[in-house]
Amino acid sequence: MNIGVDARALGMGNAVVAHTNDVNSGYWNPAGLIHLEDKQIALMHAAYFANIAQYDYVGFAVPIDHYSAMGVSLIRFGVDDIMNTTQLIDSEGNIDYNRISLFSAADYGLIFSYTRTPKTNDYLSYGGNAKVIHRVIGDFASSWGFGFDLAVQYQKDDWSFGIMVRDITTTYNTWQIDEDIFDGVSDQIPAQDIPETTEITLPKAQLGVSRKFEFGFDYTLLAEVDLNMRFAQTNDIISGKSMSLTPATGFEFGYRNMVFLRGGVGNFQNELQLDGSENVSFQPNIGVGFKYKSIQVDYALTDIGDQSAAIYSNVFSVKVDWKLFR
Repeated sequence: MNIGVDARALGMGNAVVAHTNDVNSGYWNPAGLIHLEDKQIALMHAAYFANIAQYDYVGFAVPIDHYSAMGVSLIRFGVDDIMNTTQLIDSEGNIDYNRISLFSAADYGLIFSYTRTPKTNDYLSYGGNAKVIHRVIGDFASSWGFGFDLAVQYQKDDWSFGIMVRDITTTYNTWQIDEDIFDGVSDQIPAQDIPETTEITLPKAQLGVSRKFEFGFDYTLLAEVDLNMRFAQTNDIISGKSMSLTPATGFEFGYRNMVFLRGGVGNFQNELQLDGSENVSFQPNIGVGFKYKSIQVDYALTDIGDQSAAIYSNVFSVKVDWKLFR
């Protein structure tokens, strides 16, 4: 739930909370759904860790009336076809490769979004998410969790402001572990590898401000600066006992609202080196997009961690507006 969705947003360093205004707002800032003029659907696929893990997303949103809109999003991050060798040796001590089976370790997130705008102020909108989290590790263990997000957005002229608070009530995941399976292989699985009964996700907040610049009739520049806050001590570049802060910034250069070039940087972290010193790492991203009528195709090249050591990933997404069929 922390990686993000939509190649456009990922190409801009995830700095989109203030100006997001399409179907992908269900993830980034549900208040942005109010700007929908028609139904929209979005799809995304990315492969992480040299194609070991698959990351997929589908979103759908629809305006209800002039003052409200809703959407639903589904996210999956999983590693499939993992070999289960716990039954490799039979009761007589013989190795039998036919006893090897395959399983998946996957996380699912289902998000229901809703937004409204006051009848007295069309520039302001507010909304929220209800989330269902499901995690599964083959037949060994699974969990269910629930959480809520709240968001506000204000857009007027060329300026946009946004606030997104994730897991505002703290999200809890409760695990159910198949004790029979673990008892049979307890000597092969260290105790620290068995999931805790309850997993807690603390609240996070993202604040952003953006502005759109127009150059003549053909060229535009959209720029945004965000501040990401986590209510815990982490290795963000600004960190205290109860809160950590890290900035993110992104831009989108557009030509005739048809061709786009994007870039962004974020996730600034203090990394401890082997010699005991600290270096600041960051996550760079670049992307391109193409829009024709009501179809938009986007691509992003993203780094999931350190700018020099991690593996870059290719992210593809497509968005379709229903007015294409009208």
